[in-house]
Amino acid sequence: MTTTTLAVLVPLLPFLGAAAGLLLGPPVARHRPGTGLRALLFTPGFVRPLAVLPTLAAAVLAAVVAARQGGGRAIDAATQLTPTGSVPIDLALHLDGFAVLVAVLVGLVASCVQIYSTAYLRDDPRYPSYAALVSLFTSAMLLVVYSGDLMVLLVGWEIMGICSYFLVGHYWETPEARAASLKAFLVTKLGDVPFLIGLFALAADTGTFRITGILGAVANGGLDHPTLIALLLLAGVAGKSAQFPLHTWLPDAMAGPTPVSALIHAATMVAAGIYFVARLLPVFAESGAALVVLAVMAAITMIGSGLAALAQDDIKRVLAYSTIGQLGYMAGALAVGDRGAAVFHLLSHGAFKAVLFLAAGVVIHAAGTNSLAAMSRMGGLTKRIPDAYWTMTVALLALAAIPPFAGFFSKEAVLVAAEHTALGERHVAPSAAGWTVLVAGLLAAVLTAAYATRLWLLAFRGRGAEVPDHGRQPVAMTAVLWILAVPTIAFGLTVGAITDWFDGHSLTPTVTTAVLSTGVGLVGGLVTYGAWRHTSALAARTPAGTVVAHPDAEPALVEAQAMTAHTAAYGADGDVPDPADPGRLLLGPLHRPAAAGFHLDALYTALFVRPVQAAASLVRFLDREVVDTYVRGSGAVARGLGAAVRRAQTGNVQTYLSALLAGSLVLAIAAVVFANVNAGS
Repeated sequence: MTTTTLAVLVPLLPFLGAAAGLLLGPPVARHRPGTGLRALLFTPGFVRPLAVLPTLAAAVLAAVVAARQGGGRAIDAATQLTPTGSVPIDLALHLDGFAVLVAVLVGLVASCVQIYSTAYLRDDPRYPSYAALVSLFTSAMLLVVYSGDLMVLLVGWEIMGICSYFLVGHYWETPEARAASLKAFLVTKLGDVPFLIGLFALAADTGTFRITGILGAVANGGLDHPTLIALLLLAGVAGKSAQFPLHTWLPDAMAGPTPVSALIHAATMVAAGIYFVARLLPVFAESGAALVVLAVMAAITMIGSGLAALAQDDIKRVLAYSTIGQLGYMAGALAVGDRGAAVFHLLSHGAFKAVLFLAAGVVIHAAGTNSLAAMSRMGGLTKRIPDAYWTMTVALLALAAIPPFAGFFSKEAVLVAAEHTALGERHVAPSAAGWTVLVAGLLAAVLTAAYATRLWLLAFRGRGAEVPDHGRQPVAMTAVLWILAVPTIAFGLTVGAITDWFDGHSLTPTVTTAVLSTGVGLVGGLVTYGAWRHTSALAARTPAGTVVAHPDAEPALVEAQAMTAHTAAYGADGDVPDPADPGRLLLGPLHRPAAAGFHLDALYTALFVRPVQAAASLVRFLDREVVDTYVRGSGAVARGLGAAVRRAQTGNVQTYLSALLAGSLVLAIAAVVFANVNAGS
């Protein structure tokens, strides 16, 4: 079987699994009794293999495609999908080193999420539709990764958006999930509108939607409006990849099930914008202004998300802001013109962030809460969940960029690229972009180490009553943690062997940036540890907690109840008044605004939501009181005339004859008067 055929099967297999689940699954999901083959196929013993096996097979095939491609010349294949009369749309594959490695990441994370979900949502009545949507989500991500045509890529881009809407809103009974799913959909669509305009403008300039054709046209100077096109495309990138100012949807999306959070953050959902820019980096490199804008956007995102993560009490929201910051690193690498460093960090981040989210699900189930303040007042959590404890510790070390874990090597690649641009050793981007990314990256390294240390101390070094014994966590939930821990530990060590997949240039750290970034990271971690030692004594004197779990409850139910209880106790901002929190001591007066995401949601509500709602109210008033008044008035006139005519229809012949004679007399008099007037004139 050819490599092209295998590549076609990679997104096709999860799609077929999703189609089967969505077409045949609803009777089980709605608790309706089924009969015959349909009922047999969607009993738990059959629905789980149907969810896992197509995705697992796609992951294996993606690995085979990567091995065959081998980091060599890109493999292209295409057939015209439909004639358009102008710019054709092709069903095209473009398999270069970046695409095949990212596809392996998507397949691996999606397979682990599906396996994890079989235990996490074991009693969920909507599991068949959930599993089908995860498969469809996976298929769409793989379509984005392999696509060689921007219109086909856009199809996968939008399918990911609608799948995220349904999956984030899986717990639709809770107001948090309903609001989060709608917010995620609307904010990303806000970025997609200029993104679509940018795609059409790019095709108009280059005459094609094919990625190879666009890059060829750019190389030959065929791009007439590079800055305008780049800025329009960056709007869509900011929405999908949660970059400032369109990042506000991602923390709220934690209202979905934990496996969904892992899939969105670790695979290429939020990284789709980063991957898109990496694919079309020569387009953006044509405009130095656009690269500076991207660098500033990345810098604000890195620093702002780090401060916000340090103030969050919900363990998943800490990880969500962490993802926003790490995406900022990737955007920073692209802003200095190094797509190899960006994709390298995308891959390593996908591995350790999947571990962090899936381990967080185990922690929430064991502790019965998503509140770090409550966990800090518990003891014995590490003994209850040793698998989650060790794998999460490794992943947090990778997140903090401590050598020799994967995050160290990939983050160093970003900082090295920024250093080279800042010092004028690379000329793809302006030096201003290099300095912006380098300084912001070092500051973000301090913040990353600080919030990673804080999370670990509050979650696993709590003091208080013993955590209830929930029994041993299911193997399906713990085994995938160790599987994903392998690339978290070892992927960075392959940095010297994978250069062929990354445009052939070295990703090895330099001594200067390695010492500097590791040093500031250690400072951030040690300062946080010192603050924790100072504040932890206050925990016993200040009770806090929203523990809701029952020892026998399934993980998904525990999580849903924990989110509801947390919001009820601390409000939507989740600002827990906990004096034992080292983040409160470190941030000082910044803690409250940081916990609320610097009130950007309130700002957007004042600037955009309320004016739009006011305009909608005005339109509704005009429609109801003005337009409807005319409609009702015309109806009233017709009814009045009808009533008048109806009164004349008495059925009395004498009345009819009298009216006829009276009318004739009136007409006769009128005729005589008219004749006399004419004769006199």
